Amino acid sequence: MRKKPRRPASRGRERDGARVGHESSACFPALIRATALPAIFRNSVLKLHQDSSAALNTVTGYGADYVEINLVRHNGSILVLPEDPVVPWPVNAFDALTPELFDMLLPLKPEVVVFGSGSRLRFPHPRLTAALAAQRIGVEAMDFKAACRTYNILMAEGRRVAAALLIEA
Repeated sequence: MRKKPRRPASRGRERDGARVGHESSACFPALIRATALPAIFRNSVLKLHQDSSAALNTVTGYGADYVEINLVRHNGSILVLPEDPVVPWPVNAFDALTPELFDMLLPLKPEVVVFGSGSRLRFPHPRLTAALAAQRIGVEAMDFKAACRTYNILMAEGRRVAAALLIEA
């Protein structure tokens, strides 16, 4: 009985007299030479940590009955902008919203207001936000948790965003 010849362990191929296998870097010469990469990828830095600036108001935590801004816990509804002091928002129920409560945002001059409507998504009546719309200030309604996350994203992008976070009692 005749034995079959054994294959090499690397199962590579030969190309131009050089052995090319899976473990060989010769398979991917373009990935190894930096000059083969487009200019946009050369000398780029990948950051794997979150920027933190004490100068900007950032949502650092939240729960069913609180929100933390820069590690300071707030147990009531608040208005937050990146560079302004956190302002208490005197409302504790969605049904208690009035146009005057949303008018508190006008002197702050945000580009967009992220309205956190509590534990579930609810949309404020257009008459409540009419003054903001007249000043071309957008209002995006979402549940409280989504509003906190969205505020952080827009704030990190450098947008002039305000968060109106309703914490229901």
